Amino acid sequence: MFVDKVRLTLTAGRGGNGVIAWRREKYIPKGGPCGGDGGKGGSISIETDSQVVSLENYRNRRIIKAQNGQPGGYNLCTGKNGEDLTLKIPCGTLVKNALTGEILHDFVEQGQTEILCKGGKGGKGNNRFKTPTNQAPYICTEGEDGETLEIELELKLIADVGLIGMPNAGKSSLMSCITHLPVKIGAYPFTTLFPNLSYIHCPDQSRILVADIPGIIEGAHLDRGLGFEFLRHIERSAALIYVIDASGIEGRDPLQDFRVLQNELQAYQPELLKKPSLIVLNKIDMEGSKENAEKFRQEVPSAEIFEISALEKIGLPPLLQAIQHLVQKPVSVSN
Repeated sequence: MFVDKVRLTLTAGRGGNGVIAWRREKYIPKGGPCGGDGGKGGSISIETDSQVVSLENYRNRRIIKAQNGQPGGYNLCTGKNGEDLTLKIPCGTLVKNALTGEILHDFVEQGQTEILCKGGKGGKGNNRFKTPTNQAPYICTEGEDGETLEIELELKLIADVGLIGMPNAGKSSLMSCITHLPVKIGAYPFTTLFPNLSYIHCPDQSRILVADIPGIIEGAHLDRGLGFEFLRHIERSAALIYVIDASGIEGRDPLQDFRVLQNELQAYQPELLKKPSLIVLNKIDMEGSKENAEKFRQEVPSAEIFEISALEKIGLPPLLQAIQHLVQKPVSVSN
């Protein structure tokens, strides 16, 4: 299951208590204090990992605690430190203070690490309080509590190309063709309920990461349909591909669909319209699609437009070449 937003309560480990202890070895008169210090509590940090693609690991973990430090021991033995805890998250994750909404960190690079909650300091044993005038201190201190923080993790996918379109426009079919990812495909709206991620693999071992965003409908920026939840994943796509149903078989007008998509991006974040983009007119093999495509080109003459059929695998090589140019990476073109 793809999870892109979770709320967590983090608590670092408490430091171990210092202890009161005395040396009682034979032949050592007035042995004196030997109570050891407590160990430090474990800290909680976050690290990005390219192998993690969603926040699914934290879907059922609302409270996360690090290990406490152990109390000190006899003969000046320091207690064992609590084990530090590292949470693995995908690149593109925002860490927010859940109470204030403040953005604490923006994780965009592989291997980026930040400590969110520091473990508490260990308490002092009675040996620490020995002075020339107090050779037998009967005092120690408790360990300190670890830091606590309530956070919200919000994932914004980082992709080279984002596929956007109305429900049932054929984004998933196109995704399956160009990346060979086995995605759910169905002849009904909202087949895709969460973003799909996969790569176009290139002969030189480089890759183009493609994100298939769930269908966007009019009013998506106002929390209609599924678009509001997933519009944020378009923000960090380097380029956009508008996938339009050219057939009009469901009574929709291809040009109107394109205008709706642009209006939703404009309402959500105007900068999205400045990203490099191209338009894919899908289902070109169906009756009436050629005529609709011609009208579309007349209305949007400046756009880079490709006519394809993802189902019949028509027109894919020129599209892949255009994707190569769009993201400025070499890509293998296959039939």
